[in-house]
Amino acid sequence: MNINNIKKINIAIDGPAGAGKSSVARRLAERLGYIYIDTGAMYRAVTYYVLQGGLAVDQHEQIAECLNKVDITFKVTPEKQLVFLNGQDITEPIRTPEVSRNVSQIASYEEVRSFLVRQQQLMAENLGVVMDGRDIGSAVLPDAALKIYLTASVEERARRRFEETKGTANEIPFEQLIKEIAARDYADMNRAFSPLVIANGAIEVDSTSMNMQQVIDHLFNLSSYVINGGEGR
Repeated sequence: MNINNIKKINIAIDGPAGAGKSSVARRLAERLGYIYIDTGAMYRAVTYYVLQGGLAVDQHEQIAECLNKVDITFKVTPEKQLVFLNGQDITEPIRTPEVSRNVSQIASYEEVRSFLVRQQQLMAENLGVVMDGRDIGSAVLPDAALKIYLTASVEERARRRFEETKGTANEIPFEQLIKEIAARDYADMNRAFSPLVIANGAIEVDSTSMNMQQVIDHLFNLSSYVINGGEGR
């Protein structure tokens, strides 16, 4: 497929924590020549802003009031995509255990989700976007031409996260990761506003027994099919 001449579509990738959505979505976008939007990083950025500002994560009203002071931007480099909050590079700080433990609660607030969803929809207006998160196919881009629900077992997701953090300052014991990921799943799937669901028309991809390249190849083939006139279901 010649990516310079292809029709532009939007691709929504949803799924639980640790399923590899961000890594897969970024590389799929690169392969298609599309723009990658990491919505999970946007929720982490708001969480980081709240924590750095000295607010407690249960201070719902105060958090809602400070959203107009939050400006999140992305910058693509040859190595990776950088995340900026009000001009400051926060790519690494938003991946700390403290942010990970609190992001689900911040993301459960309707005001936070509405604020970021509008930004995400504006980013996707011109098509040619790969966007990943928890509610992309169900709420952010319900008309996306291709919707994917990427998942894996809790144990496999914990193993992947453990390997990523092993030997770093953010290393977390494997058994603790299993508990935290299971708790994150429950919180994401049971929040009152815009919970994690398999969107209508989404294709479920279980990556438990697949490596990243196999997942990317599979999603690229699905994308090619839809771009060339097939239906994303």
